[in-house]
Amino acid sequence: MTLALLERIAGIMVPVLTMIAVGWLYARRHAPDMSAINRINMDLFAPALIFSALASRDFSIADNSRLLAASALIVLGSGALAWGVARVAGVSARTFVPPMMFNNCGNMGLPISVLAFGSAGLAPAVAMFVVSNAIHFTLGARIVDPRASVRQLLLTPMNVATVAGFAVAATDLPRPELVVNSLKLVGDATIPLMLFALGVRMVSVNRSSWRIGLLGALVCPLTGLAVALAIDPWLPLSPEQRGLMFIFASLPPAVLNFMVAERYGREPSKVAAIVLVGNVASVAFVPIGLAIGLR
Repeated sequence: MTLALLERIAGIMVPVLTMIAVGWLYARRHAPDMSAINRINMDLFAPALIFSALASRDFSIADNSRLLAASALIVLGSGALAWGVARVAGVSARTFVPPMMFNNCGNMGLPISVLAFGSAGLAPAVAMFVVSNAIHFTLGARIVDPRASVRQLLLTPMNVATVAGFAVAATDLPRPELVVNSLKLVGDATIPLMLFALGVRMVSVNRSSWRIGLLGALVCPLTGLAVALAIDPWLPLSPEQRGLMFIFASLPPAVLNFMVAERYGREPSKVAAIVLVGNVASVAFVPIGLAIGLR
């Protein structure tokens, strides 16, 4: 790995980790209640970001179709590999597999993609994020709880914004700059708030169940990278898209997994440990993904 590549990776990772550390340090001193902020972020800022990125004239579904397919294959392939690991390790697959499938492509993936490729990396990264979310709120919810109401989950503001954004991207519907720029301004609050909230969450999650946490911290990025390496020769991606794919593949488990597990009573303390240890371990694994994707 060259010095120039190391400097580029450091330039990407340090601002992300700094913002997470700010949230962690602030939470240790002030213990903020993030529930209202997180709800606003998920119900307003994130949907605005998703719609404005997908509806942008810079984003083309046709040009990014292979990248979207890659993200879906990484999610599903990671789940298949993790299911086998869960059986061998003797842990509940319904607890262990979703955090291995659904990585931190929102809180961590979006800012890393923007820092790596500039504004041109935002819309494709958002598209990968919404592909992951779509699978999370359908197949993923059913893995955690077979009785989960998929219809109710599909009507969340983020999913509505996703459908609307893809509809605009796939058609020649007008895109008034006044509207798009206003939504982009609202959506720009999403990424720093996500990183800050991730740091705050790191203080409050239960640090028990360290064994399954360590196992998840290793399995999540390794299965993602294994699938990405397997499909890489078969998917003709541009250098930028290939870099985004490997960034996506190397990310740790998403904080959202803990929230879903808590909602459905699926061993939330173990999922919290997976998320906590996995995000700490991302300091080692995300640079690996960046090194592969940027070479």
